[in-house]
Amino acid sequence: MNPSIPHRPPAPSAPAAGPRRARRGRSRWAAAALAAALAAGLVSAVPGAASADTGTFRDPDLPLDTRVEDLLGRLTRAEKIAMLHQYQPAVPRLDIGPFRTGTEALHGVAWLGEATVFPQSVGLGGTWDPELVERVGDATGTEMRGFHVQDPAAHGLNVWAPVADPLRDPRWGRNEEGYSEDPTLVGEMATAYTGGLRGDDDFYLKTAPTLKHFAAYNIEADRDRVSVTVPPRALHEYVYPAFRPAIAAGNATGVMAAYNLINGRPAHVTPLLDDVRSWSEHDLMVVSDAYGPSNVANSQGYYDTHAESHAAMLTAGIDSYTDQDTNPSLTVDAVTEALEQGLITEADVDRAVGRSLSVRFRLGEFDPPERNPYSGITPEAIDTPQHRKLAREAALAQMTLLKNDGALPLDPESDTEVAVVGPLADTLYEDWYSGTMPYEVTPADGIAERLGEGGSVATAEGADRVTLTTADGRAVTASAEAGGGVLRAQEAGGGGEDARAISVFEWGEGVVTLRTEANGKVVGLGEGNRLYNDQEQPNGWFVQQLFRMEEVGDGEVVLKYAGYDTWNRKYVSVGEDGALTVDADTPEDAARFRVDTLVSGTDAAVEAVSGADAAVVVVGNMPFINARETDDRESIELPQAQRELVEAVTAANPNTVVVLESSYPQAVPWAQEHVPALLWTSHAGQETGSALAAVLFGDHNPAGRLPQTWYRSTDDLPAMHDYDIIHSGHTYQYFEGDPLYAFGHGLSYSTFEYGKPRLDRRRIGAEGTVTVRVPVTNTGERDGDEVVQLYTHQNRSRVAQPIQELRDFERVHVEAGETVTVELEIDAADLAFWDVTRGREVVETASHDVLIGSSSADIRRRTQIEVKGERIPPRDLTETTRAADFDRYSGIAIADETKADGMAVEGSAGDWIAFDAASLPSRLSGFTAQAARAQEGGAALEIRLGSPEGRLLGTAEVPSTGGKYTYEEVTTALTRPGAGHGDVYLVFTGDLRLSEFALTKR
Repeated sequence: MNPSIPHRPPAPSAPAAGPRRARRGRSRWAAAALAAALAAGLVSAVPGAASADTGTFRDPDLPLDTRVEDLLGRLTRAEKIAMLHQYQPAVPRLDIGPFRTGTEALHGVAWLGEATVFPQSVGLGGTWDPELVERVGDATGTEMRGFHVQDPAAHGLNVWAPVADPLRDPRWGRNEEGYSEDPTLVGEMATAYTGGLRGDDDFYLKTAPTLKHFAAYNIEADRDRVSVTVPPRALHEYVYPAFRPAIAAGNATGVMAAYNLINGRPAHVTPLLDDVRSWSEHDLMVVSDAYGPSNVANSQGYYDTHAESHAAMLTAGIDSYTDQDTNPSLTVDAVTEALEQGLITEADVDRAVGRSLSVRFRLGEFDPPERNPYSGITPEAIDTPQHRKLAREAALAQMTLLKNDGALPLDPESDTEVAVVGPLADTLYEDWYSGTMPYEVTPADGIAERLGEGGSVATAEGADRVTLTTADGRAVTASAEAGGGVLRAQEAGGGGEDARAISVFEWGEGVVTLRTEANGKVVGLGEGNRLYNDQEQPNGWFVQQLFRMEEVGDGEVVLKYAGYDTWNRKYVSVGEDGALTVDADTPEDAARFRVDTLVSGTDAAVEAVSGADAAVVVVGNMPFINARETDDRESIELPQAQRELVEAVTAANPNTVVVLESSYPQAVPWAQEHVPALLWTSHAGQETGSALAAVLFGDHNPAGRLPQTWYRSTDDLPAMHDYDIIHSGHTYQYFEGDPLYAFGHGLSYSTFEYGKPRLDRRRIGAEGTVTVRVPVTNTGERDGDEVVQLYTHQNRSRVAQPIQELRDFERVHVEAGETVTVELEIDAADLAFWDVTRGREVVETASHDVLIGSSSADIRRRTQIEVKGERIPPRDLTETTRAADFDRYSGIAIADETKADGMAVEGSAGDWIAFDAASLPSRLSGFTAQAARAQEGGAALEIRLGSPEGRLLGTAEVPSTGGKYTYEEVTTALTRPGAGHGDVYLVFTGDLRLSEFALTKR
């Protein structure tokens, strides 16, 4: 097994100035509330705990810090070290039960059995409704409490949710887990969801939410080895605003470190965790991701030993080590050895354990149950009628109408005939972090239920039904048993046509799944590397139901196993007993099959839609295939088979609606141009079909809005490794191309007119607030919701500013013919950006366009405000300047200056960094820098003016220093540039690292 990819058992193991304002988050840790909370105490889930020990830590009327300190004093060193592991053992002598961090709960409780399944997180982002998302979090937290009662040791109340990583690239495999590409929207949704999860008590926690994954995690390929370059502006303006609000509001109780390296240093040892802790008025519990601690010394090779790496993680701020599943020995041994070597002290252990104990106290583990408002929640709280209703409400709220040329809503008359076709027409899919749906309403089910007995629904999956025949004439046959069996090649005619029929579903990038019609089960790799038809759907951490059909000439194909255990991808052979086995190393060694089509999926779909009153084509993705954890997408286009299906159905029925049921944006330019109506939904859980039918037939007026830009083509996207959206020019903030659908886009069955906005002031200082009131009139014939979005653009600045940036929004219900005044706010503090010249946030003096509309591309009203802030003075490079505080760059990477702290710039020949608008005094004479070069031989830094090819002021030679962390001072004389201001470029002529530099004067 590849040690860099964590094995997932059935149980889960899978930084700036003051915080921005959390508009809808409740600041539960204000001084007065905090004082009252500290006096209140906490609760115990351990039977008889209150009577076991009358020590200070069990006194609920004492301050939390006092209780934590007392309990730490009662624990032995070995007991404390054991508590650093994810599975904290019981301490029987103190009558303390076991505690486990990490229950997955992204959109409902996952992996513990049947539970309410809400829309995927990206769908919740599409609701643009924080109040609704908070209610979803509340229901999820309640159900988690219900599961906890069933098995307190296994079903822990420290929940790993939500994902606060901004969705900068739609190819990211885990796109479904996040809310949006916009950090403001992410921050709002994360604050709301964690607010629901933690409950509304000022001190007690319903659950303890943990934000994932800090920081700059957006790529799956080599995710534990890739180092993501995140310059200071991108860090402070794009990453931090997504994570900070939920923490600053007191809702999130911790964060999880990411798998990747950030600026050359593993996220598990990043000093940026200090910034995260500064956002909270309470102790945060920082957890590792699964096998992340092992990776630091293993796949990342950042430290030579686990003792060194675990000491570094503890010092950086990791409080809980998720590693080796339930086996704590690596963690315990590594920390013990680190203590014995003097790499850490017991105070470091106490600090980490104290943080996790703080959470345990707040969850109510050590107090009488009557003190805890959540102790009365029972398993009866799981899958309640109220939660089912909420699941439908959430599914409805995220339905997003992309296009409508009058095809919708459909005729709701009882004799309507609707054809529902496509690979997702009559099924619902769960994703890796989904719970088990207690029931399923598929699109076809929902439409049939809506039409009632008088209407009719025809279905077709659009998948080809084929037979596979070997070169010697034997047909692949499948067991008809419900539990399936081994696929075998048998003499022609054996078993009948149903035993030979296989439906082929194409999911893009050449990957197909095979379903045998003998028993309706999906084919996958099983015992002995043989193929079995025994699965309902593709599933599992290592998805073993994926194949590729590779043409080998003469009309024949070979089958290549394409499952997720990538080190074992081989070809299918046919054994002496006829069994299909994955054991051939090459196509030449594999069995060759002739594919004969029994039924064309496209033809069957065309037949179903021909003559129907309407055709609904449901296409999209299967969440376990082509984009999920450990697997990024290569493209954003629909799979070829789905494109062909859409085109054929549209040609056959002019009243076609395409439903894109997808975990991520998809490029569908042909459909946008030719299909009358398009609708997007995430995989929205158990009520998907009901919600879809309600929108299609006009029972519900859609108001979902896209939380991401939908690009026209994969060609519109940057390299996956380019995280810096300012540099790459991506997301709606910086993309200058023509998107297929803009961020915030979504249509309605109503029309809305925006009146003239009224501002309570037009000039504010750096700490001021503007209230914007805009009348919104529903000029249509249906009641509906409008999502009013407010963006700003700074007109003049020292640095490149976003084209526009979301500042506030409100989803508001407006009855037909009525007008509602929407109140939005702009905080001057939110207009701040990171000033690299002085290492702090700054609000510049400038005018700002205020843009109000229905999407980032549909601006209805414009106005302007003046902000009195400050002017950034010319850059003084005669003062010591950190190399990573550049303004612009090309080719370089940001690296770790030392293993413990600091950033350096790492470059190769032709790379450069620029420092804009620098003051150039007439007495300028030299250049001095701290540089390192691990390679033999020398390289140099060229100091140029105006451009990378501009006037050469001097060249500083950098000799080999013997190591990338070994810095030496290098100097050179400079020709006089002339007094004034200019852009200074440092151009690399070879491989080296630069940590800091200064221009010197005579």
